[in-house]
Amino acid sequence: VSEIANSNKTPMISGTATSPKVTFSDGKRKPYVFRACYIDPFQGTIGANFAIKQLKAKTAAVLYDVGNDYSKGLAEYFKATFAKGGGNVVAYESYQKDDVDFSALITKVGMKKPEVIYVPDYYNKVALIAKQIREKGLKSALIGGDGWDSPELIKIAGNSIVGGSFTNHYSPDRKDPIADAFIKKYKEKFGNVPDALGALGYDSTVMLLKVLDNVKRPTQEEIMKALAAVKNFKGVTGSISFDKNGDAIKSAVILKVEKDGFKYLTTINP
Repeated sequence: VSEIANSNKTPMISGTATSPKVTFSDGKRKPYVFRACYIDPFQGTIGANFAIKQLKAKTAAVLYDVGNDYSKGLAEYFKATFAKGGGNVVAYESYQKDDVDFSALITKVGMKKPEVIYVPDYYNKVALIAKQIREKGLKSALIGGDGWDSPELIKIAGNSIVGGSFTNHYSPDRKDPIADAFIKKYKEKFGNVPDALGALGYDSTVMLLKVLDNVKRPTQEEIMKALAAVKNFKGVTGSISFDKNGDAIKSAVILKVEKDGFKYLTTINP
């Protein structure tokens, strides 16, 4: 979509596309494309630093979907950062998107006795892998990315995922008047607390609306220039500015999985 939008000089803003290629590919910036979320390199780096600094881990295993650019990208950045920080990635194993039996893979990883296992995938696959990891008796701490963010994760994985940690774009527990107001209205309308995708969708929309309010002539080029100039926008997911590639400069949060939901641990600034 970003290729089509940019080639037609149509301003585009994504709430949730984390791949670096959305705004920059083939050595070129797509000037009409922006995003409200941080990108995968930032998320993978934060996950590795959390494992090293907070969990004091010296060894890690990485399990990722080889056919999924999101999973693959986070895995690569985690591996590079963990090694750079003095850690040892003792296992780096891939699987296919349709795989459901991970017993052979987990047995292989278990022989290396990693202190943490990084599983950068979406909640349904993560839940399946987590259950099989615990069934095999592995005690390794589990870490992941924003793909974990769904109440379905705990429903499917149960106690297997409790105690795991993951990087995310926001937490409803982070005390902030802008976030609190949005969460209140969202709960009134939909009956539940918004997840990160809902919050990011809201932030990207409000940013675009404010830009449209402020430009004198809402042409494609003027909207693009106004978006590029956004600095310190106060959103539900925190303060957002755009870098030279149209990527959001913003903080991330670390959440811990508990039996009744996700607990806010800390905020990591860029």
